[in-house]
Amino acid sequence: MKTFRIVIWVAVLFIAGVLGVLTLYPMKSREVVAEAPFGVPFTLVSQSGQPITEQALRGKPTALFFGFTHCPEVCPTTLFELNGWMEKVDPDGTKLQAYFVTVDPERDTPEIMDQYVSNVSKRITGISGPPDKIAEVIKGFRVYAKKVPVDEKNPNGDYTMDHTASVFLLDSAGRFSGTIAYGENPDTAIKKLENLVSKGS
Repeated sequence: MKTFRIVIWVAVLFIAGVLGVLTLYPMKSREVVAEAPFGVPFTLVSQSGQPITEQALRGKPTALFFGFTHCPEVCPTTLFELNGWMEKVDPDGTKLQAYFVTVDPERDTPEIMDQYVSNVSKRITGISGPPDKIAEVIKGFRVYAKKVPVDEKNPNGDYTMDHTASVFLLDSAGRFSGTIAYGENPDTAIKKLENLVSKGS
């Protein structure tokens, strides 16, 4: 009986040890992810036609949004609101930057992005590029984007895009720091940007 109890206790201690390791491992993994820059390396094209890489997301806190120029409501609203928030949080434009990456590179050339973004903001830079490179960035930044084909729901005869509607917030090292949801309370959004800037100071 005594031997049986010892065997049971050894088994319990072994299982507890295994569970402890499994618990610590994901925590360690999350810490590693948190310390690494968000997303993947890339070489794309800015709205001015110049090459742009992931290094553009370093040096200053960054607001990063994915969308497309044919977007009927979410994208223009988000860009307009983001521009206003940035002007309040960083009037001089020296502490905070923002980028708008297309999820529809077939239509959104750098020239189109320039026309579109410039009409809304001088604080936000549009980014486009070859479809295969954009697809890599979409996947690497964990963004949802899907083409919705022409059907009876699209009487204008053109496709649209479903996509993630949140603004990603990155610190000055390019690390993920949070999001601003579509339709977020303006005061909350401004506070998030203020906190982001304070971390980058």
